[in-house]
Order: sequence, then C-alpha cells, then structure tokens
Amino acid sequence: MKNIINKHTLIKGLIIIPSFFIASLSVTSCSEDFLDQPSTNTSDTESVFQSLETADIYVQGCYRGIVPTEMYYQLGAGDTVVHSAEDGTTNNSKYNICNYFYDAKTPYTLTGVYSVMYASIERTNIAISGLSKLPESTKRNALLAEVKALRAFCYYNLIRVYGDVPAVWVPLVEADPNDPNTLYPKRSSRDGIYDRIIADMQETVNDLPTTGTTERLKKASGNALLARIALYAAGYSLRWDLNTGAAGTMSRRPDNARVQQLYQIADAAAAAVINGGTNTLVQAQGGKSGFEAMWFNFCQRKYGVSDPEMLWHIAEYGPNTNSAFGVYAMEGSRGGTYGSRKALQFILPTYYLSFRPGDTRRDVSCTSYSVYFLNTGAATDTWVNAGTTFSCILPGKFRMGWGVAPQSASERNLNIPIIRYADVLLMYAETQNYLNGGPTAAASAALMQVRTRAGIGSFAAPSGQQAFDDALVQERKWEFAGEFNLRTDLIRMNRIASEINATKQAMKNLSNRTGLYASTPIYRLYKLQKNAQIYGDPILQVPYVDLTNPAQIAAVQAVPTTAAGYAAYQTTLRGIATANGLTVANDDKFYPTNMFQAYTSTFNGNARKAAGFVGGFNQLQIGAIIYTKPTGAFENGGVYPDWIEGNGDGLFYGFVPNKTELLPFASASAGHPMIDNPNLTQLPGY
Repeated sequence: MKNIINKHTLIKGLIIIPSFFIASLSVTSCSEDFLDQPSTNTSDTESVFQSLETADIYVQGCYRGIVPTEMYYQLGAGDTVVHSAEDGTTNNSKYNICNYFYDAKTPYTLTGVYSVMYASIERTNIAISGLSKLPESTKRNALLAEVKALRAFCYYNLIRVYGDVPAVWVPLVEADPNDPNTLYPKRSSRDGIYDRIIADMQETVNDLPTTGTTERLKKASGNALLARIALYAAGYSLRWDLNTGAAGTMSRRPDNARVQQLYQIADAAAAAVINGGTNTLVQAQGGKSGFEAMWFNFCQRKYGVSDPEMLWHIAEYGPNTNSAFGVYAMEGSRGGTYGSRKALQFILPTYYLSFRPGDTRRDVSCTSYSVYFLNTGAATDTWVNAGTTFSCILPGKFRMGWGVAPQSASERNLNIPIIRYADVLLMYAETQNYLNGGPTAAASAALMQVRTRAGIGSFAAPSGQQAFDDALVQERKWEFAGEFNLRTDLIRMNRIASEINATKQAMKNLSNRTGLYASTPIYRLYKLQKNAQIYGDPILQVPYVDLTNPAQIAAVQAVPTTAAGYAAYQTTLRGIATANGLTVANDDKFYPTNMFQAYTSTFNGNARKAAGFVGGFNQLQIGAIIYTKPTGAFENGGVYPDWIEGNGDGLFYGFVPNKTELLPFASASAGHPMIDNPNLTQLPGY
C-alpha cells in the first residue's frame, strides 16, 4: 500500500493537501496544548488501531485544524450583522468576500477551507477504517460514532461553501489506484453526501458518551450537530445540474418527501437534546445577565459555568494552536497589556439599533468602545475604553479583556464555539413550525426560552407560520452575532437576498435619518472610563447617555478648542450627565460624540481632547476603511458614504442572486482545486 502512495508523486492532484499529518496526541486537559503534539505518518496507522487506547489518541488528533482560520475570519462576515473593517478594498480578500465579490482567478475562494476539510476527511476515513476492524465494544462504538460525526462536520462545511463537492469515503491507501476517480474525483451531488453522513450519524449518535469534556463530541452535541446538518440538507441552496452546468437557482432538493423526512430527523435530534435534561441556557449570576455570564465565563475558560449551554467547542490552547479566529473579532488595542491588536471586523449600526429595549444581548454582542491610551508614549500611560461612533461598533463576545493571559499578544486563549443550547432551541422551534404548518406550543416555548433569558420575555412569539419563521430569522441574528454561522443560515433559510436588500435600505435610511431612524439620537455623552489592563476585566460597556434635549445638545456642541475652557466645559458635561441619570463624581470627565460623524472628525477629536485625550484625533487600532468615515449622509457632504453606497464598493456590492451564494473553486495556480484536479467542474457563472 505504501508503494502506491510513493509511486503517485502527483498527489497534489488529490483533493487533500500534499502532505497531511495525523496528530499523535496524549490525553491532556485543555490547560496544556491539547492539539500541539508530535505527528505520525499514515504508515503508522496499522499499529495505531491495534488498541483502543492508541485509537482514542488518534481520534483526538482528528480535531486538530478542523476549523481553519479563514472559515471564520472570511466567512464570519457578510451576514448583515458583522462586516469587514479592513485597511483597504483593493485585492483585499476579507473585504471582498464579506461583500460577495469573488471569482475563480483570485485567492478569495477559501482554498484553505477546501484543503483542510479534505485532509480532515482523510484522517477520519483512516479512523473509520481502523476502528471498524476492532471488536465491538462500548468504547470502540463511541470512537467510531465520534469520527463519523467529525467527517459529517467536514462535509457540511464544504457543502455550505461550495455546494456539490467530491465525495471520498475510504482512505487513500484503500482506494483503487487504477480508478481515475481516486486521484481526480468529480463533484458529487450534495444530496447524496448529506444522506450518507446523516445516515451515519443516525446509526451511531446514541453510541457517543453522555459525559466528558465538551471539547469532544458527546451524545447531546452529536444530536445537535445532526439537527443542524439535517436542516441544511432540507434547506435552500444554490443548485444546478451537474451534467449540463446550466445556471442554478436557490431551491430545496426536489424530493419533497425527503425534505419532510429531514425536518423530522432534525426535530427528533433537537428534541433528544432538550429532553435529555443535561443542558440548559446559562442564567443570570454574579451580577451578570445570563447571556453575559455565558460569554464572559467561556472567554475566561470557566467551562463549568458555560458548558451547560456550550455543547461543543474546539480546543485551541497552546503556543502553536492558539485560535487566530478571535484575533479579528474584538475591540482593538494599540499596545499595553493586550499588545497592538487590530480589530478587522465591525458591527453594522442598523443591527446595533435593532435590539428591543432591555435585550441584554446587545451590549455583549456589540461593544461601542475600543482600548486607547491617553498619554502618548509616556511611561505612565493611562488606558481607557474610548467610546466609538456608529461606523465602529465592534464585536463583543470575544473581547480581549474577557480572556485569559495568552502566551503572546498575537495569540488568544479562546476555544472555537460550534454549537450552543440556544441553537438547539431555535432549531427545534423551526422544525416544529415547519412540520405542523405553524408554531406549536412547544415551538413557542422554545423561542420564548431564548427571549426570556435575553430579557425580552414580554415580546410574545407570533402565531402564524410565516410570521414565526420571520421571527426565528431575527432571533438568530440577535442571538448568534459573531458566531460565524449566520451567513449560511440565512442562505439555507432562503433569506440572504432579502436580508441583504433590507439591510442596504436600512443603512441608507439610517444615513439619511429617515423612517425607523428619524429620531435616532445624533449625540451621545460618554463617561471617561479607564481600562484596567488586566485579563478578566468584566467591562461590559462604557457608561453613556443619548442626548435628545435641544439645550443639552447645544451645550455639548460648544467644545472649547483651548485648554483654558476645559474645566468649565467638564462642569457643564457633569451636570448634563447627572440630569440624565448617570452616577457622577467630582473628578469624572465626559466627552460628547457625534455618532453620525467619523471617529476622527473635528468635533469628535476636539471633544475627546477636552476630556484629557492627548492626541484626540489619533486613530484607533481598527481597520481604517470604515471607522474614519462618517455614517450620516449630511455629515458626508449630502451623499452616502462610499462604504454604504459607493461607486462600485458599497455594502454587498458583489452580491449576485443565484451566483454568489456559493463560492467558486480557485483556478489560478497550482494548489488550487481547479488546477490540481482536471475532473472538477466549476460553479456556473464563473
């Protein structure tokens, strides 16, 4: 068998990366580098699967790299909630993918996702083959169920990015070397792939253990994953005829009876988690709302608090496997304890403004501050949480201060969240609504569990099927912002085009201050708040008030331009803050912000200087193409800012219905699927 691999030096033409490694791991706690262990070659696998102990170590290795950075960094935006804030638009893969502008001749097509997923599939195929030869036992069956679920996860990721993809079910060394499909497999129907991985999981999910670390799949997380994959298999996607290559349309699979069955599978799997009694939503504790307590403790690696809700998260801790996905989804810092860390994603302000009063999720998911220093370059730098404008609301679930101290400033100690119990509840609500032609009592109860925990339990669930489905779309946006699945969730629910169009119009309305945004306050008064510069800082938001009183607005607009007027101005601002209900001490300082102007505008810069910011105009450590621009059309000379409605590069400027819902295979150079595999067919339209 080894000779076959040695003889075929054109392994680069395979669907896997040229040389993959099998992580040979020791069973460790996540306090060590769970995934950073020596590797072995495929030639060692016969000995690996001679015992359950070594087989278990191999299975642990199958988790390594199963979520590549670019899957979340590049596909974690463009969902009408999170958007790219890179430093430039030209040849910037993250900005272009966020805006659905990509083609087959550029490296924007996530080739890393393709190669990593197939490398992981090869590893799981080896494990499935090796484990199948061992005598049946509870442990062996559990390991087999685990790797089948991991393989299913990989195919689910490939299909939601590329649609129809090659299907490989045996290890390379067991494949027929004379079969041209071995080295150069063609696309297979996604429906056939989905049916096989779903059948695999249905047959084995009950063999998964009920207890153990949530960094590995268990029965509850396995059922949750099964429910998610079944919903994707039943949902909408961009489909085309593999034989003719004719342009496709957004549709479900053609067999409606199978669609119904898939919804039933998802319903039963979600119900199994709910009725299992081992999982629940984290509730308020320690002075924090339940939503805040869940995310703060997850970032702090206090999994005893977060695990009842966080069903499955990928271990990412150590000098070589530290999760890079969290580097970009944060509030940003220009030095200090957290190092120089640039935020490269931001939250669209229409999303920030969409929350109902009292919804505790907004200030967890969205931060209106960035870490900044008051004294430039001095040894006694004072660090603050600098209040931002509408063009730089930032992701908040993985903020730096909530984490634990990393090995270096370029790393994070964040595990990658995959499935939460809140997702199970909303999936169950969705299946119940679909299967019964409207929401059942159980569907409404599941939705209301999520809303009640969020603090909006008085916001009743709608009764009609379409209205309930609409509510689930919005609830997913409120609940799962920045968790990297919204983009493809909107696609499978056939909502991506309508949500993009609605968001573009909403952003124009906000820019013009019309419609729902006619009364959106322009001025916000922030309190100067120091940053503790410690990991574990429980900061949630900078205290502020939105100003609507004309006299108060006129007073804050009168920003002094010299230090001589600062003291009197601060006295005025303290009075306004007190009048609006903020707790104010005599030495507190405040600064107003025009939320529709750029962070770096003359007014905003002078206002911060009046509060003690040395260099009030200095830029934050955020990608510059958005936050240095205004949100308001009036503030932009009477026209929309380019990032909202530009000349070819406004919001979602590349989105083309029935084309860009899927990405093409890259075909520019060696290492790209279309070059390496002559049997692949390209996505129509590219």
